Amino acid sequence: FQQFSDTGSRKDHVKITSEPKPGFLERLSETSGGMLVGLGTFLLAFYLLFTNEGRALRTAKSLEEGLSLVVPLDSIHSVSQQNEGRLVHLAGALSTSKPLFDPSYGLSIQAVKLKRNVEMYQWVEYEDSKEYEENGEIKKETKYSYNTEWKSEVVNSRNFDREIGHKNPSAMAVESFTAVSPNVQVGSFVLSKGLVDRIDDFKQLSLSHLEDPHADVTRGGNYFYHSDNPRRPEVGDLRVSFFYAGLSGDDPHLGSADKVTVIARQRGDQLAPYHTKSGDVLEILYPGDLSVEEVFQKEHESNTMKTWALRAAGWLSMFVGISLMIRIFYTLVDWFPVVRDLVDIGLKAFALCMASSLSLLTIAVGWLFYRPLWALLLALLSTVPVLVARARVPPKKQQ
Repeated sequence: FQQFSDTGSRKDHVKITSEPKPGFLERLSETSGGMLVGLGTFLLAFYLLFTNEGRALRTAKSLEEGLSLVVPLDSIHSVSQQNEGRLVHLAGALSTSKPLFDPSYGLSIQAVKLKRNVEMYQWVEYEDSKEYEENGEIKKETKYSYNTEWKSEVVNSRNFDREIGHKNPSAMAVESFTAVSPNVQVGSFVLSKGLVDRIDDFKQLSLSHLEDPHADVTRGGNYFYHSDNPRRPEVGDLRVSFFYAGLSGDDPHLGSADKVTVIARQRGDQLAPYHTKSGDVLEILYPGDLSVEEVFQKEHESNTMKTWALRAAGWLSMFVGISLMIRIFYTLVDWFPVVRDLVDIGLKAFALCMASSLSLLTIAVGWLFYRPLWALLLALLSTVPVLVARARVPPKKQQ
């Protein structure tokens, strides 16, 4: 059943739902389903940890290979046939053949990318839930609150708990889009699509020097408003802002063209991906004027951060998987509060130790063919969590 209680404001209400406390067989069935999910998560962790180590080592070797082969160009304004097919390093200002336009708002800019961002003033629903047990039933109390906000995506009010008084339009009258210049160069060299994709340091475009494009559009700050009163917007009103990336020409309001540093394969006057012997691809672009050493140092740092992030994700996946697979022991004793709490602590400690040991062991296997000594050290290290756990168990229990 459902019980409603209003808080005195149409923007907030509380709903209480209740259901009978699940029986032992029902909880056991749910735990069995969780065991299957846990097994899948557990196997996924092995795959993630193992492949991540191979990827990290392959990337590191490719970067070392690239650093030993890269050729700094003397000039970006002439194409030398001597460097055909080689990995080259160059730095210079971006240039594009034509400016990017948004005719609907009378805006143009000489840049690599121009993004129109449209937001609509909409109702947004927030939930705050808590569960408790009362009279042998599981009750869930959910507080729903509603607020009006600017959102870039359409919020479907039909999914609200109470749509009456909080209804949003089903679509926006103006759409967001990103325009990309078809031809981007640094000096005489044309950037590949992969390099252009890396130019993503978007900055908001100031609209202070522009006029209102239409009678029903009002400029306020760095936004164009489709609203009768931008200071007091209503649900369904729109505001439009613009962002650019890769300024490719001198602009009286924005300054000089952006400079970038590129490391890629020279193919005629094109800059294309370079395939290393390790099987990786080098196609690097950074903002600013950087030396070869600085670029590869940044790439090594990026590889290290990605490696540790995936290691953490793999360990967490393994911990969750093990926890779900052994949850059945908690379900078997959850009728006895004291025993249940002790078992819960023990299961968490077991999952923590096993996840740590198996993660280290999987990483060691991943290194076995690349760095056997490090693999052996990690394999020995993987036994530490188990040994620590055994050392904390009283002697009588060990016997």
